[in-house]
Formats: sequence, structure tokens, C-alpha cells
Amino acid sequence: MAPSHVLKCCQKVLAWVPVVFIALVVAWSYYAYVVELCVCEAWNQTLQLKEGYKAVIISSTAEKAVYLVIFHLLFFMFIWSYWKTIFTPPASPSKEFCLSKADKEQYEKEERPEYQQEILRRAAKDLPIYTTTASRAIRYCDRCQLIKPDRCHHCSACDICVLKMDHHCPWVNNCVGFSNYKFFLLFLMYSLLYCLFVAATVLQYFIKFWTNELPDTHAKFHVLFLFFVAAMFFISILSLFSYHCWLVGKNRSTIETFRAPMFRNGPDKNGFSLGCSKNLREVFGDEKKYWLIPVFTSLGDGCNFPTRLVIMDPEQLAVSSQNEPAKSSGSNQSFPTRPLSESQNRLLTSDSQWVESGPEEENVKSGLKSP
Repeated sequence: MAPSHVLKCCQKVLAWVPVVFIALVVAWSYYAYVVELCVCEAWNQTLQLKEGYKAVIISSTAEKAVYLVIFHLLFFMFIWSYWKTIFTPPASPSKEFCLSKADKEQYEKEERPEYQQEILRRAAKDLPIYTTTASRAIRYCDRCQLIKPDRCHHCSACDICVLKMDHHCPWVNNCVGFSNYKFFLLFLMYSLLYCLFVAATVLQYFIKFWTNELPDTHAKFHVLFLFFVAAMFFISILSLFSYHCWLVGKNRSTIETFRAPMFRNGPDKNGFSLGCSKNLREVFGDEKKYWLIPVFTSLGDGCNFPTRLVIMDPEQLAVSSQNEPAKSSGSNQSFPTRPLSESQNRLLTSDSQWVESGPEEENVKSGLKSP
């Protein structure tokens, strides 16, 4: 037991190494830009003039002031969003998804999988879940001993089930999921803007370094590496940020991109997509004035997500299941679905139908309307 405990402690300590690395790089970039490039050059320029050099590093006081104001604004927003991403605890399922003591004892004693599934289906009949495993079984976590809500997955690094889990990010030493996905997106955006601003404002001095127009001081090496680091991080973050913007527009997580969630009618990567505008609101909230601020404004509770199925009433769902025997014949297991009234929210009430409604749903609606 002791070696195992020591190993876990070492793993926890090592998990902070990427975060410490990022913190050191950011601290050095602050020193290089503010101290070396802006503040100390006021004193360096005096020496340059005495030695016959041209004052080539931000000679205008007004230019310095503008640079410093923009730099500190981006730096503050970057640090704020990064802090929130790291230290916001991952959201876990509520107690209603845990088995009762009697069901848990019965489940553990039962060795036959089909009877275990019967226990889980009975426990999940009133829960707001739509998705199953690939084999049409109830998604159950043996480690946490709970029924997984839609889009919930177990993180082996955090050893908990995380609501709307996207991925475990080593650069923040935390799971990115429902509770901090907005913060993660803002962290990527502000780090992208921060690197872009630093690289753009340092570029002219980087060029002068190669043309030997900069005096031979230690500040020029900070300028050289500052541009390289900012450009390198900008390129790498740009691809990651673009990918997650695409995910938000599609209302998918990274996990769902590689493994589509299994609904009653089969796997569907777009099962949770409500249209680009509503998908954006689901992550950032209804009030646009809070979108760019790292405060939690995401809609919902992380356990309950609207799907394109909930626009139909129970009679329509029955007709739809009769019209699609081929899709549902692969499993004889009944899957619990929540009542329509429990799935209504402000994302569902603004429009009469989804932008991405399929032709099969339209056929069901038209069939019901016709005499």
C-alpha cells in the first residue's frame, strides 16, 4: 500500500509540471516585454545616444503607453481565464444518478449481465437520459457506481465521472467539461490574442536584430526569443482554438467527434446539435455581455441536454418508432426516456422546429397533420 500511495503522490506532483512550465514562460514574457522592451529602454536610450546609436526600441512615450495598456489588458484576461480553467472543479453527476442502497447490493450480487441491465433500466426509468452504449445497454460506471448522464464520461486521470467531458488537458491539469468549457475556450482565445499582439509589436525589432540595427545589449536577446516563442505558441494554439470553435458550432465534444453518441435510432454525431446559434448560447449563455468574461454562464445543469427528439410529443415518438422498425429491431431492450415536460428549456421554446431537423421527422409531422 505504501509504494502505491507514494506513486500516486508523485503522479500528482508531476501533473503540475506542464502548468508550471506555462507559468514560467508567461512570467518571462511579461518581464521581457514590459521591463526589457518598454521600461528599461528609457534608460538604455540615453546610453545609446551617448555611444552614438540610434534609439530604435520604442522611442515614443505615447507608443509605449498604448503598448503597455493593450498588453496588460490581454495579459489580465489570459491569466484570469487560465486560472478559472485550472481551478474550476469538474462537475460530477448529482445523487439522483447513484443507485439506491438496495439496487446497489442487488447489482453487485447479480453476476448475469442481462439481469444487471434490468436493475439499471429500472433505476434509470425516471432519469433524463437518451443515450446508451453501443450494445444498447445503460451507461453505468462501475468505478463511481452511478448511471452516467448523457455526455458524461469517466476520467481515469481525475478518477471521477465528468459531466459533458471533452478531454483531460495536461496543460491545465484538469478535466475540460461542462463546468469549465467556456473558460477553456476563453483561455485559448486570449492566449491567441496575447501571442499575436506580442509577435506583431516585436516583429519590427526582430527584423532590426537581423539587420544589426539594434545595439549589442542583453535586451536584444529577449526580443529575439520573445518573437520566436510568441509565434510558435500562436501557430499551435490557432489550430486548437479553430478546432474547438468548430466543435461549439456542431455542439460536440472531442469524445463525441471520435465516438458518436448512441441514441434510440442509432449513433448520431449531431444528436445534440440545435443549430449554430443555439449551440453557441448553450456554452456561453443568453447574455452576450458576459460572453468574453470568464464567469460561468453556460445553460443547463450538465445532466440534462436537449436533443432533436424532444420536439415531438409522445404520440409522435410512438409513430416515429413504428415507422423505423429497421433501426430499432437490433435491440429488444426497452430504453427509458424522460417525459417531454422535463426536457423543456429556453433553448427549445424560441423556435417551432430545429434548423437541422431530419427528413424523417418532417415526414412524421406531415403524416400527423394530414386527415
